[in-house]
Amino acid sequence: MISLKPRSILLISAIFRVGLILFGEWQDTHMEVRYTDVDYLVFSDAASLMASGQSPYKRTTYRYSPLLAFLLIPNSFTSRCWGKFLFSASDLFVGLFIRIILKQRKVPDDLCTYSMLIWLFNPFAFTIGTRGNCEPIVCAMILWIIICLNNGNVVQAAFWYGLIVHFRIYPIIYALPIIIFLDPRFFRSGTKPLLSDWTSDQGKAHQINSELTDKCVVCDALKSTFTRSRILFGLISGTVFLLCTGFFFRLYGWEFLHEALLYHLTRTDPRHNFSIYFYHIYLNYERELSVLEKLISFLPQFIVQLVLILCFAKDLVFCFFVQTVAFVAFNKVITAQYFVWFFCLLPLILPWSNMKLKWKGLCCILLWMGAQTHWLLWGYLLEFKGKNVFLQLWMASLLFLAANTFILIVLIRHHNYGPVFRQHTDLKTTKTT
Repeated sequence: MISLKPRSILLISAIFRVGLILFGEWQDTHMEVRYTDVDYLVFSDAASLMASGQSPYKRTTYRYSPLLAFLLIPNSFTSRCWGKFLFSASDLFVGLFIRIILKQRKVPDDLCTYSMLIWLFNPFAFTIGTRGNCEPIVCAMILWIIICLNNGNVVQAAFWYGLIVHFRIYPIIYALPIIIFLDPRFFRSGTKPLLSDWTSDQGKAHQINSELTDKCVVCDALKSTFTRSRILFGLISGTVFLLCTGFFFRLYGWEFLHEALLYHLTRTDPRHNFSIYFYHIYLNYERELSVLEKLISFLPQFIVQLVLILCFAKDLVFCFFVQTVAFVAFNKVITAQYFVWFFCLLPLILPWSNMKLKWKGLCCILLWMGAQTHWLLWGYLLEFKGKNVFLQLWMASLLFLAANTFILIVLIRHHNYGPVFRQHTDLKTTKTT
């Protein structure tokens, strides 16, 4: 049993992150290996350019929304650590939002606390923010959108969704499951949707909800596609995205459009990374990849995304999680910061899993860490020792993909599926009569 209160946990987490930021500054000054992420230097330079009235895209390799540079303008006149504190604060908000989402579903306090701890003291989570990576902002906004949807606040959810897709393009993969999720049986004008409460047997016995597995969610969606909530969400999120994009296009022109959006759709990175595609890209980097080659690389990702959405859209948080894991695993470029995208969702699905930490859970953790460590070993030999181990590194990438796929299947098999909402009693009575 955990006796610490949520406020105490957040306070300890905040102090710990402040300490890491200060230690990072010392390490950057006194040690050969820097603690600060190289991307943070790019963000800071872009913010400095914006503060002086210039385009942030004059800084080479800045490929983000101008909003990020705008948020980091105080780096230029307060402290160069401003951005790290901002990202770490977002990191803490993720922990808080995890608790709020679980309490919305009536999850017991102990489980909520454990889930908070899984995020707040995850080494990937606290190092990403304190090293100066912006991903915690994205994670916090994704969780806030889930909170808004659970509360039936479609307008606010749509606003933040349009903004976050502009800020970081990858959440576009959540558009279809959100549309399916906005079921007219639950989202009715003037009525707050009723959340399905967590029950103790959901973490013990393996139960598959027939409403999710026996009915095709696509058929249900097609019967009532153009509902008020779906149209509202599409219009507001689309408008926010287009307004932000149009505004910055007017300021910075095609350079903004290419660097912030189009680049991420066509990105090919010849440097070694976790993706299974890196070796092919490396061997063929001097020539332009054909349309067919680009299509083939997207095809597995597209098919897997579509299948997962059709199966799990009604269980929105779990759908987000499996989508994100699959999206990262099959992406053309994979870096360690991408793992945070699904780590922030992991604590939200654990109360609905019947997999015990001992031994299956522990085996999955060790398998994932082992496959990553194995890859990092070959990456070290290539990067720091200059050895020609490209083929071995590519095989390590294949092993890492296999490990991610296996763990994803295990998590799916041990998850207790269930719609987030339950029908209003008056609607049930009408159907019965």
